[in-house]
Amino acid sequence: MLRHSAAFSGYSIDDVDAATRFYGTALGLRVLPDDAMPGILELDAGGRGVLLYAKDDHVPATFTVLNFPVVDIEATVRGLAERGVTFERYDAMDQDDLGIHRGGGPLIAWFTDPAGNVLSVMEV
Repeated sequence: MLRHSAAFSGYSIDDVDAATRFYGTALGLRVLPDDAMPGILELDAGGRGVLLYAKDDHVPATFTVLNFPVVDIEATVRGLAERGVTFERYDAMDQDDLGIHRGGGPLIAWFTDPAGNVLSVMEV
């Protein structure tokens, strides 16, 4: 029934201005405010839309809500760090000095947006 639907994901944030700066400046994504609906942002993430919506009682997701596939994870992590992105460290993960998990599976590094939602870059 929904096979041909152009699905998209969305998650909440607590500060539209901080999210606009982070996603637009630090991550370099195109951020489109919805002029008809204040508190709504759309991210253009590689041609795929992601909806962010302001929520007064926002609680950050405790799982990864958005993954960015990249060709060179080390270069990407270094570049994002230069833009002020801080990578998460997890005790249960085998991460290198850059924060890249190298303990099996895809190379991946996690970080959070200003609202505390977990995002990642993953080498493909």
